[in-house]
Amino acid sequence: MYDLPGAYIRDFVELTARWNVEPARLLRGLPVSFDSLADPATRVPLQVCEAIVVRGLQMTKEPALGMHFGLQMRLSSHGFLGFAAMTANTVREALELAARFASTRTSALGIVLHVEGHLASVAIEERTPLPGALREVLVLALVIGLWQLGNQLTGKQLDGIGECAFPRPAFPIPDSRLRFDRPAHRIVFPSTELDLPLVTADAAAKRLASAQLERELASLEEGDLVGRVRAMLREDSPALLDAARSLKMSPRTLKRRLADLGTTYSELRDDQRRQRALLLLDDRSLSISEIAARLGYTELPNFTRAFKKWTGVTPAGYRATPPTRSAP
Repeated sequence: MYDLPGAYIRDFVELTARWNVEPARLLRGLPVSFDSLADPATRVPLQVCEAIVVRGLQMTKEPALGMHFGLQMRLSSHGFLGFAAMTANTVREALELAARFASTRTSALGIVLHVEGHLASVAIEERTPLPGALREVLVLALVIGLWQLGNQLTGKQLDGIGECAFPRPAFPIPDSRLRFDRPAHRIVFPSTELDLPLVTADAAAKRLASAQLERELASLEEGDLVGRVRAMLREDSPALLDAARSLKMSPRTLKRRLADLGTTYSELRDDQRRQRALLLLDDRSLSISEIAARLGYTELPNFTRAFKKWTGVTPAGYRATPPTRSAP
């Protein structure tokens, strides 16, 4: 079952109080109470999360709740993961921790860091399609919230662009750095920002938090198999047989376990290539032919067909949109 941490929903419920919506009224008739949301072990099924979000939008009459949700995001809501991230030495370390241990917080979303030359991206991946209004509110909150937390942890105003894979909402968007109808949910920024130090770095605290996260990850039924496969694909993009051997299982077992998690090895490999392709295409100093070669395509038409399958547009069509960031 896909779910979200109770802490996230509690934060949303508290947010609606700004519009004088009482928690008891918002949660009436739903299989969750405001007090239970304070329990770190509470997980809320996506269908219940959507019902709460829809009620919140209706009761507050504020369509931009997702943006407000992101602006108030707190590290403490992310449990040990938030604590580990804030004690990391650099932005890169914090994002790598978020990517590795995101599954300890939710089964519905993943965080993946991609780096290509002078550009980097943090992709927010839907491990299952988010239902209805929950998608817009949650993804907007994460894109804005991660940005805000990065500013707080570095003490700097970070550069970059936020992208969402759904249409532009009907309400006004004051931040020109947010774009919509893009191929993926992601934050794109200069890769030099990965080396920025965090003002809250604490090596001893990070070791303690990381050890706790490792225990939580090991307790998951699949030990975050998808995350381990993604990590291998980022490093080397091995064939299925080699990946299965590294994971100490047969190819048939790997296929079955991934199928149980709603994905396949080829889907994970294609997603890795898609994210790399997007970043490389954002670098206007590279030709499309050069990008195809970097991704392992010996023939440009094969890359064009693959990219159109992934995104619905050709590489040239993607580049016809405004660049995410100009090459330095």
